[in-house]
Amino acid sequence: MFRFANPQLLWLLLLVPLMVVAFATILLLRRRNLRRFGNIETVSSLLRDVSSWRVHTKFILFTLAFVAMVFAAARPQFGARLREQKSEGVEMMFVVDVSNSMLAEDFTPNRLDRTRYAIDKLFTQLNQDRVGVVVFAGEAKVQLPITTDYRMARSFTKRLSPQLVDVQGTLLSDAIELASLSFSQREDASRVMILITDGEAHDNDAIVAAERAAERGIRIFAIGIGSPQGAPIKVGGEFIKDEKGEMVVSRLNEQLLQQITEIGKGGYIRASNAEFGLSEIVDEIAKMEKSERSTLTFDEYNEQFHWLLWIALSLLLIEGLLLDRRNPKLRKFNIFEKN
Repeated sequence: MFRFANPQLLWLLLLVPLMVVAFATILLLRRRNLRRFGNIETVSSLLRDVSSWRVHTKFILFTLAFVAMVFAAARPQFGARLREQKSEGVEMMFVVDVSNSMLAEDFTPNRLDRTRYAIDKLFTQLNQDRVGVVVFAGEAKVQLPITTDYRMARSFTKRLSPQLVDVQGTLLSDAIELASLSFSQREDASRVMILITDGEAHDNDAIVAAERAAERGIRIFAIGIGSPQGAPIKVGGEFIKDEKGEMVVSRLNEQLLQQITEIGKGGYIRASNAEFGLSEIVDEIAKMEKSERSTLTFDEYNEQFHWLLWIALSLLLIEGLLLDRRNPKLRKFNIFEKN
C-alpha cells in the first residue's frame, strides 16, 4: 500500500506551470532585447559562447529537482502489510457509581475524585487487557465501550461526574445488567466486572442481575467506597437535606456488595484513603486464565523520501556545474561543429 504522509504539500506542484510561464516570458523578453541590436541571426553568430540549449537544460534540471523535493517533502511511504498479532488478556468492565452520594467527603477530597484517581493510575499499568466503563446512578450508561486504547480510557475516566446521568439514585441492578451486555461477543473471552460504589442501591434486583451475569461466565469484584458510619453529601457547596430538613448521610452497604461478589465468584474489598483496593483485585485477576485473541494490525510504513532527496540533490549539482556559456577552451573539442 502506498500513501503520502503530508499530501497537502503536493499543492506546491501548482508552482511548476507558473515557473514554466515565467521562464518562457524571460526568454521572450531576452529575444526582444536582442532584436534591438539588429538581425537576430547575425547577433547570435556574434555570441558564439552563448548556448540556448544549456539555458533550457538548466531550467529543466532545476524544475525536475523542485518536483522531486516536493514529493520528498510529502513523504511517500510504502507498507501497511496486514499482520496477525496475538495477545492474551481479560476484558475488564468498570462499573462506577456517579450518584450524588459519591460526593460524600469521608474520602479525600471525596469518594468520586478518589475513584477517578485510582482508575486512572490503574490504566497506566495495564498492557494487554481490554477495558470499558459503565456509569450509573438512577440509570446506567456505557461511558466507554470495551477497548485497548488506554489513552482514551484515561480521558473518559477523568470526566466521571454525576452530570453524566440525567436521573439520580442508585439502580445497581441496571448497571450490572448493562455491563454484562457490554462485553465483546467472543465466547472464549475471560470477563471481569469491577463494581465501584457505596452500595446504596435503591432497588432489590441487584442480586438477580448478579446471578444472570454469573451465568454468562462473568466474575464480579467490588470495591466498597465509603464508611458504615456514613458522611453527609455536599452538592454545589451545600449539604443535601431530606424532606424533614435533616442532613442526608450516605453509608456504605457492605452486605449487599459481599453478596454480589459471592455470587459472581469474585471478591470484595473496602477502599481506604491509603489503599483503594484496585491493585489487589488486579493481582487476583492476573491469576485467571487469559483468553487469547488475534488482531490484524498494519505494519509501519517505510519512508521513501530519501531517494527523492538524493535525486533532487543530484539534479541540482548537475544544474550548478552546467554553465550558461560554452567554455572557449573546450570549443575545439566540439565534435558536432562542422569544419
